[in-house]
Amino acid sequence: MTARVTPPICDYEGSDYQQTFWDTGKRKYEDQVEAIALKRLLPEKGDLLLEIGAGAGRNTPRYQGYSKIVLLDYSLSQLQLAQSRLGRNQRFIYVVGDAYRLPFGAGIFDAATMIRTLHHLQDAPLAIQEARRVLRQGGFFILEYANKHNLKAILRYGLGKQAWNPFDESPIEFAELNFDFHPQSICHWLETTGFKVQRQLTVSHFRLNLLKKIIPTSWLVGMDSLAQWTGDWWQLSPSVFLRAEAIGESPIQSQSVIFACPQCGSSSFVESENALKCQGCGRIWEIRDGIYIFK
Repeated sequence: MTARVTPPICDYEGSDYQQTFWDTGKRKYEDQVEAIALKRLLPEKGDLLLEIGAGAGRNTPRYQGYSKIVLLDYSLSQLQLAQSRLGRNQRFIYVVGDAYRLPFGAGIFDAATMIRTLHHLQDAPLAIQEARRVLRQGGFFILEYANKHNLKAILRYGLGKQAWNPFDESPIEFAELNFDFHPQSICHWLETTGFKVQRQLTVSHFRLNLLKKIIPTSWLVGMDSLAQWTGDWWQLSPSVFLRAEAIGESPIQSQSVIFACPQCGSSSFVESENALKCQGCGRIWEIRDGIYIFK
């Protein structure tokens, strides 16, 4: 079988992103408004949830109504941090893997989230297609993306201080493997992949350092909470959250076997203490301290 070539990956291996970006409290406003958006969009209960780009598990405690949560990230060190925080609980399955080649069977998840991840993906439609593949019919996909059609970008473009056009629907790579997307493109990719967009929320309207210095966080969060409801009318904030439902028929793999080999697609494995051996292609995938490694 010819190996599938995937786009370049933004790897957070060894990064102190969680500690410096979130744990310091400097992003308390962003964290709280994202929590509100998640609560509004994600169904409260379910059996199996996939967190694509889970990182160190910042959002994982917010999925209380789900019986089992699979945390997927490309970085082993980020998942090790998540494991140290959340514990080796049977409710959590830690998986190192690629969003372009999810190591899971088709149609097995009730819900999937992808928060602060899509902006690192060069081929966003492929990642969305993979998310659809692993969701059951009627499953929900909660997606956050960086919005190029935000008010600040529009003003800068109008004043001649920005070269790229925020009204153009093509993604803009403003730094290596850092992309902003146009809302219409996101919705088009979702709809052509087998999703129906149900609701959009605009988030982080007041993400300006000056505002965060002079206005109490609770006030900013309250104002943002109200402004989020405008997301179905217009998208002018730097971040957009949406809920999409998986529609149409979905091939279904038995939920008794979560994994599928990202190399050959087989769901038949022989598991030992330290490895999964694929019965389809013979590839051996490491299990390190309870973390499954599919890269």
